[in-house]
Amino acid sequence: MKKLFCLDNSLEALATIVAISASLGVLQAFIIGKHFVIPTMILLLAVLFGNLARFGLRGDRWAKHILLWIFSLMVCHTIFALFWAGDARPGQIFGEAFYPMYGGFLVIVGGLCADYARRNNLFGKGS
Repeated sequence: MKKLFCLDNSLEALATIVAISASLGVLQAFIIGKHFVIPTMILLLAVLFGNLARFGLRGDRWAKHILLWIFSLMVCHTIFALFWAGDARPGQIFGEAFYPMYGGFLVIVGGLCADYARRNNLFGKGS
């Protein structure tokens, strides 16, 4: 198994964080919130991202491609949110912190996606 926290596996690390957060959300919703339907949808995120991280760390290229596309779509969503959702719901929720948070996410995750694709040769010769 490869090291989780290195730039070659940066999206696997993010997927692991999403999976752990979703697992904690499931526990919170079951135990504290006493909900029984919504946590199963959150559990779907935990299982999906957990397995993508596991297979990506194993070196399976299909998992690396899926992780790249999922996080690339998140970056695209963030671009649209920055320019067209400033007054809509996210802008209302985060207030003055909306642009720094979304801008920071865009720069960090966008940079990780570009570097991840280059380091794992996802679009190079022989891929």
